[in-house]
Amino acid sequence: MTTEFWYLIGAALVFFMQAGFAMVETGFTRAKNAGNIIMKNLMDFCIGTVVFMLLGFGLMMGEDAVFGLIGVPNLNLFTRFAEFIANPAVGFTDASVFVFNLVFCATAATIVSGSMAERTKFLSYCIYSGIISLVIYPIEAHWIWGGGWLAILGFHDYAGSAAIHMVGGITALIGAIMVGPRIGKYERDKDGKVIKVNAIQGHSIPLGALGAFILWFGWYGFNGAAATTTSELATIFLNTTIAPAVATCVTMIFTWIKNGKPDVSMCINACLAGLVGITAGCAALDAVGSTAVGMVSGFLVVFVVEFLDLKLHIDDPVGAVGVHMANGIWGTIAVGLLANPNAPAGLNGLFYTGDFTQIGVQLLGLVSVAAYTTVTMTVCFFVIKKTVGLRVSREEEIKGLDKTEHGLPFAYADFAPSTNAYADYVSEDTVFVSGDAPIAEAIPVKKVENVVKKGVPKFTKIEIIFKEERLYALKEALGKLGITGMTVSHVMGYGQQKGKPEYYRGVAVETNLLPKVQVDIVVSKIPVRAVIETAKKVLYTGHIGDGKIFVYDVENVVKVRTGEEGYDALQDVE
Repeated sequence: MTTEFWYLIGAALVFFMQAGFAMVETGFTRAKNAGNIIMKNLMDFCIGTVVFMLLGFGLMMGEDAVFGLIGVPNLNLFTRFAEFIANPAVGFTDASVFVFNLVFCATAATIVSGSMAERTKFLSYCIYSGIISLVIYPIEAHWIWGGGWLAILGFHDYAGSAAIHMVGGITALIGAIMVGPRIGKYERDKDGKVIKVNAIQGHSIPLGALGAFILWFGWYGFNGAAATTTSELATIFLNTTIAPAVATCVTMIFTWIKNGKPDVSMCINACLAGLVGITAGCAALDAVGSTAVGMVSGFLVVFVVEFLDLKLHIDDPVGAVGVHMANGIWGTIAVGLLANPNAPAGLNGLFYTGDFTQIGVQLLGLVSVAAYTTVTMTVCFFVIKKTVGLRVSREEEIKGLDKTEHGLPFAYADFAPSTNAYADYVSEDTVFVSGDAPIAEAIPVKKVENVVKKGVPKFTKIEIIFKEERLYALKEALGKLGITGMTVSHVMGYGQQKGKPEYYRGVAVETNLLPKVQVDIVVSKIPVRAVIETAKKVLYTGHIGDGKIFVYDVENVVKVRTGEEGYDALQDVE
């Protein structure tokens, strides 16, 4: 009872990992597709549950048939419910086994979502996600965990580096290739050759990091739920902590040396890569082995993510292939190399015993499962592409899948930057100058000429774009000049100096849009030069990027309520 209770708690932790996958994928992609991504991560579990009940569970855990290739399908969940929930003499109830294997199946399906994000039809996603849970995953998982032929040979994949992560990663790679890159990701010449790789940054690194923490937390259940002794569970928890921590440190140092600064998003990927790498051998390796797994995973994830993007030009927005496929393969091989006979699994790793048997079985299993997945998923994607289609239209992709696929105008409704955060401003009488750029460079002024009719009062529009935190100081200063009306808008400004490239996932970022405030004022009686000098005084800090001021001639002004025009329309008193 106690062991089965932990078994189900572990299953619940694995289910919670769906939230982690959803957050990582949402954070690493653009806001216009956030609702679509949440919907996909919700539905792959729900659809997966339905098809796993009907067929998947029987294929995976049913009585072995056809020389260990598949289980015999059954509907015992519906037809023999009393027996399904009854406590057996040995092992767990069928109900517990069903729930446990279901949440793992859903994990394999959700991995694919990230590599094909932002351009895949929702209908197509539902179809191939259902197929993965219906037949693809259950059959190969039967080979490994359901008493199939690989289990008989001694293939060891404790929690799914191969059965789940490699399968999901291979599927993600095939899907990313067949659906093609996002619009604007690669620039090509007239012959179709890629001449430039562009970085498409995710809209929320904090969401991605939250997802990674949730996944790491859930991974203790992912790896540890099947443990039957305290020693085994402790070993699993130890290795599940060491490998991702080491992988993240390695990636941080490597990207710091390589790019000049540590890459945040790649470090998020790295902790997941270390978790994937240790999943197969979490009960078979010691602390030295898990450290080695983490070190390789930290390098491997960077190499694969950048190689796919920069060399092969395969667009994988979240790094699913680098995290899951590459490290799923590595983690499975690591069992054959680094398994310590003194660990709970009791396997003979090559480096500890000189025995080639385990590594041979591991390689055979890898090749077999990889070949099966590649063939079946290529056929699956090909049929979908030729029937309902894999990819949304160009117009739908540009508008965003939230609106075009779900009728959702924006996933973050009413969420906009608020200037109230800057109410505690510093008075314009006190200007802290920390930079050394002259004021003409820090706040350039540009005048846009126009034709002014003779005999008509001259109106001038002054447009000021600057950092948000100076808004209230500017408003008070302009108020002292007699300006009682202005229009304030939130805009995005280009904030990266040339000659100082930054990198996102190994790709140079050429533009960096930052939130700015735009204030528009129209004056006639108040001297334009007084407004300009006041604004420059308030906004100046000595840094390039303090703001810009544009001056326009205005032909006329009309007050809608009264119909007044010209100078009278600018007056706020009746």
